[in-house]
Amino acid sequence: MMIAKRKGAEYAKTRTLRLPTGRPIPVLGQGTWRMGEDPAKKQSEIDALRLGLDLGITLIDTAEMYGDGAAEELIGEAIAGRRAEVFLVSKVYPHNATRRGAIEGCEGSLRRLVTDYLDLYLLHWRGAVPLAETLEAFQSLKKTGKIRDYGVSNFDVDDMEEAFSLPGGEEIVTNQLLYNLVHRGIERDLLPWCRDRGLPVMAYSPIGHSSREQRKIFDQPQVKLVASRHQATPAQVALSWLLQRDLIAIPKASNPEHVRQNRAALDLILTEKDLEELDQAFPLPRKKVPLEMK
Repeated sequence: MMIAKRKGAEYAKTRTLRLPTGRPIPVLGQGTWRMGEDPAKKQSEIDALRLGLDLGITLIDTAEMYGDGAAEELIGEAIAGRRAEVFLVSKVYPHNATRRGAIEGCEGSLRRLVTDYLDLYLLHWRGAVPLAETLEAFQSLKKTGKIRDYGVSNFDVDDMEEAFSLPGGEEIVTNQLLYNLVHRGIERDLLPWCRDRGLPVMAYSPIGHSSREQRKIFDQPQVKLVASRHQATPAQVALSWLLQRDLIAIPKASNPEHVRQNRAALDLILTEKDLEELDQAFPLPRKKVPLEMK
């Protein structure tokens, strides 16, 4: 099992990519879906987030939807006194993404997170509110300093093209998408579209969305073989596969052991042979598939 040995400040500098605005964004983050929902787990979840910061995993991804704000409140406690270390990402519900609603939604997230700005604010998925309204609200939030950058999540190529045709659309800096060894459909057209425009993709559920999906990855013989070759875990192999593709991965880790394993995946370099074998085990779809989201 590949476990990091260094501690604290030795992890301070981790790999980053550049957003179109020139701002750096860490390639490895901490997802928080379903955190803050169980009071009995509150302290252990806070401790896991703080450990992640200690290990240099400074991007924290959340949303107003997660636990109806409970995840944001939990993060607010976890990052108290350490806000300057954190690259903080949150998302607005589609039904709140009107000119007024997105601003109010952002302000609510800021209160729960106990901060005065977000590094990145995303539209969680596309809803009935016209994109022009949402983009207008995002521009207003950016001008007032409440957000540094904005982007979208779960947008397919046609959604991206429409957004980029609107005022403020050219300031979108990322698209957060479901992407892992099992779900590779975005490689057909959406991932190249984003890369052609310098937009780093954020991959959620990078090692599987459910325990069943994780088993499909972890129990695959080729994944086990690659993991054995590197004295790593199957989860680290799945995570490294993504991290070597020049994008951002945001796995959830609510216990210390998983946090340490996620950080160690940054140091795992898969060989060309490893990558070819994983491609054979999890082949790219032969044609475009509808955008998958969870």
